[in-house]
Amino acid sequence: MRADAVRNRGLLLEVALDAFTHGKDVTLGAIAKKAGVGIGTLYRHFPTREALIEAVYRTELEKLCDAAPELLKTHEPEAALRAWMDRFIAYLATKRDLKDALQAVIALGVNPFEHSRAKMTEALQLLLAPLGATAEPMDVMAMLVAVGQNGDPDQAKRMLDLIVDGIKYGAVTRNAAARTAPPAPEPR
Repeated sequence: MRADAVRNRGLLLEVALDAFTHGKDVTLGAIAKKAGVGIGTLYRHFPTREALIEAVYRTELEKLCDAAPELLKTHEPEAALRAWMDRFIAYLATKRDLKDALQAVIALGVNPFEHSRAKMTEALQLLLAPLGATAEPMDVMAMLVAVGQNGDPDQAKRMLDLIVDGIKYGAVTRNAAARTAPPAPEPR
C-alpha cells in the first residue's frame, strides 16, 4: 500500500473505533467524513460495514499482542507483564464496547475471534518466559478476564498486582504441586 493509503486506512480504523464504541447507528459516510476521506476510500479499504467492524476488532487485538515484544524491549520482564496486563484490561473494555457491532459481524457467519486466543496465548508465553514462570497462559488470561469484569479501576490495579506477585513468586507452581501431592498421612 502507498503511504497515503496506509494513513487513510489507519484514520478510518481510528475514527471507526471511536464511532462503534460510542454509538450504534453511526453511518459509514459519517466515519469517512470524520476521517477526512471520501466514502469511496472507505469502501476501497472496507467493502462492508461488517468488514470495517472486523478490522477494528482485529486491529485492537494486534495492538495488544504486538505490545508484548515491544514492552519486553523497554521494560524489565515483571514491569512488561504488568504493563501488558493493563493493556489487556483496556482491550477487554473496548471489546465490550464493540459488542453490538461485533454481533452484526457474527450474525453474518464471520468469527472475528477465530485467532484471538492463540495470539493472546503467544503474547503471554513471551511475557512469562523471562520470569521463569510456570503459570499457564490460559490460567493467567482467565484471571485477567475476571479482573476486567470488575468495574472498580483501583481494585483492578490491586488485583493485577496480586496476579503478578503470584506469578513472580511461584504461587501457581506451589498450588499445582499441592494439588498433585499425595495426601498427608492421618495422625496416629
